[in-house]
Amino acid sequence: MDWIPHARALADRVTHPASRWRDAVAETPRHLLVPRWWAPGPGGRTVQDGPADPERWMRAAYSDRTLVTQIGPLHADHAAPEDQPRGWPTSSSTLPSLVLSMFGHARIHPGLDVLDVGTGTGYGAGLLTALLGDPRVTSVDVDGYLTKTAAERLDAAGLHPTIATVDATGPLPGSFDRIVATVSVRPIPAGWLEALRPGGRLVTTIANTSLIVVADKSDDGGAVGQVARDWAMFMTTRSGADYPPGLAELIEVARAAEGEQVSRARFPVLDVVESWEVRSMLEVLAPGIEHDFAEDGGVRTAVMVHADGSWARAEQAGQEPPVVHQAGPRRLWDELDRVRDYWLQHGSLPLYGANVKITPDGVIHLRRGRWKATIA
Repeated sequence: MDWIPHARALADRVTHPASRWRDAVAETPRHLLVPRWWAPGPGGRTVQDGPADPERWMRAAYSDRTLVTQIGPLHADHAAPEDQPRGWPTSSSTLPSLVLSMFGHARIHPGLDVLDVGTGTGYGAGLLTALLGDPRVTSVDVDGYLTKTAAERLDAAGLHPTIATVDATGPLPGSFDRIVATVSVRPIPAGWLEALRPGGRLVTTIANTSLIVVADKSDDGGAVGQVARDWAMFMTTRSGADYPPGLAELIEVARAAEGEQVSRARFPVLDVVESWEVRSMLEVLAPGIEHDFAEDGGVRTAVMVHADGSWARAEQAGQEPPVVHQAGPRRLWDELDRVRDYWLQHGSLPLYGANVKITPDGVIHLRRGRWKATIA
C-alpha cells in the first residue's frame, strides 16, 4: 500500500503547518518500524501482523497512539498467534505527538548533536535523523534485539543514525548538545550529565511519575531548569530482558487480610494509577509503592503495597466512608492522605513548574515556594 498519504495525514494531526517537524513526520515510514505489535483485547493482548492486513497496518502505524511491541521478554516479532503474554510492556513505539512534545521541550534544531535514550522501534531516532541528518543522531537501548532491528529497518528507510546497545544508566558513547529520553529514570544518571555539553539540555521523566524534567547544563557539572507544565509517563530503564518481579504476592495478601490498623478514611477511594498528579506527588514523597484498583458491584477497592512489607487496602461501597486496613512498618494510606490534604489546603500540588537543580551525581532537588523535595 502507498504509505505516504497516511504519513502526511499523521503530520497534519500532530504538527503545526509551520513546524520544523512536519516534513520529518510526513517522510518517516513508521509502518516499516512496527510490522508487528500487541493489541489489547478482552482476553489480554494478542499479536497483530501488519503485512497480513495492510489496511489495518496503515491505520495503526499512522495513528497518534502508542503501539506496544514487547511484553516482558516476548517481542511481537517472535510471537505466535496464540501467545498471550503477561507482565509489563518493555518496548513500544510511543505515540508521535508525545515524541514531538519531548523534542519540543528540548528545543532541537539543525546543527545540534542529539542523543535519543530508549531506541525502541527507532521511530524517535528516525524523526531526529530526518530533521538533523545521519551524523547528528545517536540512539541507545539496553536491548540488543531492539537496537539491531531498529538499525536495520531505519537503514531500509534510508535513515542511518548511530544506534548502540548501551545501558543508559552507565557511561554514554560521546557528548551531546541535547539528551532526550523516552524512558524514565530516578535519579538522573551521572553519565548523562558527563555527556551533556556546556549549555546543553536534557529532557526526561522521573520514574513512576508524570514529571518531565527540562534542565540545562550548569557550570558545576550539574543542571538547572524546571518541571514542565506538561506531563508524560514512560517505561522505566531496565538492565535485562524484563523488569524484576513486582509485589503481586503482597497485593494478593493485602486484598483479603485483616489490617493491624482498621479505620474509616477521610477521602473517597481513588484509583491512584489513573490520578497522575496525585500519583506523582506520592512517588516523590514515598517512592516505590505499587497500586491495584478494582470496581465490582458498586464496591471500589484500592490496594497499596511496598517492598518493605507495608500494605493498605481501602474499600468503599456507594457513598459510605471507606474502610481502610493497614499493616507493616508504614501506613501507606496515611501517606496518600497527606498528599490529598496538601492538595485541598493549597488548591494544587507543587510539582508542575517547580524549579529543578540536579547535582553532578544526578540527585534531583525540587523547589516551589516553601515546598521542596529531594529525589535520589
